Order: sequence, then C-alpha cells, then structure tokens
Amino acid sequence: MAPDKKQSSNDSLLRVRGLKKHFPVRKGLFSRVVAQVKAVDGISFDVGRGETIGLVGESGCGKTTAGRAILRLIEPSDGSVEFDGKELGAMSAEELRLLRQKVQIIFQDPFSSLNPRMTVGSIIGEGLTIHGGEESRAERTERIRETMALCGLDPSYAGRYPHEFSGGQRQRIGIARALALRPEFIVCDEPVSALDVSIQSQIINLLVELREKYQLSYLFIAHDLSVVEYISDRVAVMYLGRIVEFAKSEELYERPLHPYTQALLSAVPVPDPRRKKSPVALPGDVPSPLNPPGGCHFHPRCPIAKDICKIEEPRELDLDGHKVWCHVVEQELRPG
Repeated sequence: MAPDKKQSSNDSLLRVRGLKKHFPVRKGLFSRVVAQVKAVDGISFDVGRGETIGLVGESGCGKTTAGRAILRLIEPSDGSVEFDGKELGAMSAEELRLLRQKVQIIFQDPFSSLNPRMTVGSIIGEGLTIHGGEESRAERTERIRETMALCGLDPSYAGRYPHEFSGGQRQRIGIARALALRPEFIVCDEPVSALDVSIQSQIINLLVELREKYQLSYLFIAHDLSVVEYISDRVAVMYLGRIVEFAKSEELYERPLHPYTQALLSAVPVPDPRRKKSPVALPGDVPSPLNPPGGCHFHPRCPIAKDICKIEEPRELDLDGHKVWCHVVEQELRPG
C-alpha cells in the first residue's frame, strides 16, 4: 500500500532559487575556457519539513549535479540555496561542517560509495566520530548498533567489511551512514537504480518508514517514474538542466501537461493490459548541455513545438500549484 501523501508545508526547510552549475571546457596550452557545459541551468523549488520532492528526468539532464550542488559537494555557479533560513553560499567552512549533521546524502552506487578498507561499524560511525561532541565511545557504539537495526542490518555484523554484503545490504549500510547523525534532510541520489527490482521495493519501504519515524525531508532523484510516484509528495521533471513541470505527485501522473512529461509517463510499464498506452516516440537524442538549443530546450524533439519555442524561453505557468514551462500549454491554459 502506498504511503499517505503529505500536503506541501509553507514552512520550507530548503529553498532553492535560480541554481546553476556550469562546468568550464578548457583547451590549448594555457587551458583557456572555450565553452561551458550547462549541467544545471537555473532551477528553483522548495522542500517542506517532512516532505519528499521527486526529481526525475533522463540520464544527463542534471539531476545528480543539482543534488550535489545543493549540498555544496560541488560549488554552484550561481543561485541561492537556503537551509532552515540560512544561506549555504554565505557559510564559512566551519559553519558548513556543522551543517553536515543536518544534511546528508545516499549515493547511487552501493559498491563504490563504501570504503572497502573500513568495517561497517566504522563507516556508519564516521560521522559520529567527526560530529559526536561529548559522546563516549560506548554511546557511539550503541548509536551505531541502533542505527544498523533500524536499517534492517544485524548489529553483530558491525565488524565485517562491505565486500561481505549483498548490493541491497550495502545500500542499507549507506542509508545507515546517512541516518546516524539523525539529519533533517537527505538527498537520495538514485538509491535503488543499481539494485534488483525485488530489492528496490524493500529499500523504498525502508526510506518511507524512516521518513515517518524521524520526520525526514528527502530530495529523491531517480529516472524510474513508478518509484518516484510511490515515495514523492511532489515531483519536478528536469530536461537538459531545467525544470519543465512541477506538481503534486498524483496530479502530475494523472494530468501531465508538458509534452516531455507525457512522453516519459507513456513509457512507464503498466501491469494492467487494459490501461496500456502507446509510448510517445520523441525524435532524435537529448542535445548536448555544451550547446543547448535556444528558446525552449525541448523544442527540437517536441511534437507540438511552434516558432516561438525556438526563440523565447518559456515562462512559468502556475495553475494552483501545478507549474509548467511550455509556450503551447500557456497559450491553451493561461487564465483569461
């Protein structure tokens, strides 16, 4: 049974405004910058307390880069990120270190994200060692064992190494590492994409249980729309560094407005053959973020594109919280 969806809270824990991350392309003897890869090109959204925002799109659209830029694991090129009313870009190194207790990340690959030379207990307890304050060694050990049990791991395995665990168990270790400091906000960077389908549901259910128990907020990054539908309260759809549609989960899946969202949802497998839809075939490939198209980035592949789409960037159309960036949809649905 799917978890109950929360209403978006006005009390935003995270506020992202105009976030950009451009990577310079250098050539020549003096490494002169000749171009910019626009991985994230100006995205904005809020995450409420206890809310899960899904961030979806094809590979290469900038989802992972956005998540890491929000946490300042990589430095943004422009934009503002506020956590609990505090601007991350204005924080000193010490302030940012203290913030790490409240914001964590679960990485995509459970095989490469764990240090093979550290025991599971050391991996989970590393954050406690750095941020634990006046906790005694016995208290930290107890916290590690408690966190392992919460994540479905046998606490007696704390002395083992990552290679002794399966992929699903390794991802549980990654979740336990993120949870050990009892954070308020976690970026889940495609946490189930490397796992078998049977294991994916177990990990998703675990994340839902932890969210309810600790009132966690998630930014859940994924390309599997069925997974995102299950766990997310609201969903943002990204294409080539930009958000093209943003709405409550139920509304987005029942009434997608942007042609890119419609194409993505048409490709989601449906177990009931009576509800089967013909996939919407998009021509061509995703353009390079090194040289994105002008106007609306999606217009070279869009089945309903008009001349204005090639020239002007679409504006935000807000239909009672269902936001879409599309000239054609705006012409059809803008009030008045």
